[in-house]
Amino acid sequence: MSSSFSDRLAVLPQYLMPKQALTAFAGWVAGSQWGSATTGIIDWFVQRYNVNMAEAANPDTASYKSFNEFFTRPLRPDARPLAATSYVSPVDGAISQCGPIDGDQVFQAKGHSYSTLALVGGDPALAAQFQNGEFATLYLSPRDYHRIHMPCAGRLTRMIYVPGELFSVNPTTARGVPGLFARNERVVCVFEGEHGPFVMVLVGATIVGSMATVWHGVVNPPRPGAVREWTYEMGRISLAKGEEMGRFLLGSTVVMLFPKGAVQFEKDWAPSRPIGMGEPMGTRP
Repeated sequence: MSSSFSDRLAVLPQYLMPKQALTAFAGWVAGSQWGSATTGIIDWFVQRYNVNMAEAANPDTASYKSFNEFFTRPLRPDARPLAATSYVSPVDGAISQCGPIDGDQVFQAKGHSYSTLALVGGDPALAAQFQNGEFATLYLSPRDYHRIHMPCAGRLTRMIYVPGELFSVNPTTARGVPGLFARNERVVCVFEGEHGPFVMVLVGATIVGSMATVWHGVVNPPRPGAVREWTYEMGRISLAKGEEMGRFLLGSTVVMLFPKGAVQFEKDWAPSRPIGMGEPMGTRP
């Protein structure tokens, strides 16, 4: 059996399961406050996924009132020092893919790619800015720290909510579902930086109860089934390199787009490599 056929077979149940209902239920459970029962769920999760609570600003699992509060926990101020380089990793996780954009095509996995136009929600002018540019797709597993930070300083100009599917975003699904990251629900955050525009796309997934940004709060739910957009006066919201910009409630993926010539990734940045927030990601060529 070929690996590609095996991957497609592995993700087949996801086409059939009630992903929206499962996600809504998971969001309800994660936001509930059940006292000792909540602590029990958190302790099970810490043990199951080998979560390093020594890095947390508050390592006491019994102090978290809900699973969401635990899942989006801050780290100690000294846990993730920022590298002195042009671009830093915005998250803890692993590299799914990174490298050049082929025209308007972003590489997803062997045999799969998707367009920048589809990823950003169908805006041709926005997508055109990343023609032959660079991208990085970063996967956050359940055990990772789930706050998202800025890879470089930027001024927010737009935020676009794009409705979509809620497939899992793990590596097997990335290999088995065509156009996964431009197919799932997502929040597209558009920034203007020192070296031009860049985009950070927060991709939703099965049982990701919600995605939030620091300037807006929870973006979803609601899930209205239509594109929503917010625009921001240039300079009204400016975030420094390494500053928090958002968070996932349960694990997911961040896709970043940069214009041609804006970033040169570190030589050791390659698929499956573990990464930590604040470590060197790249430099200005």
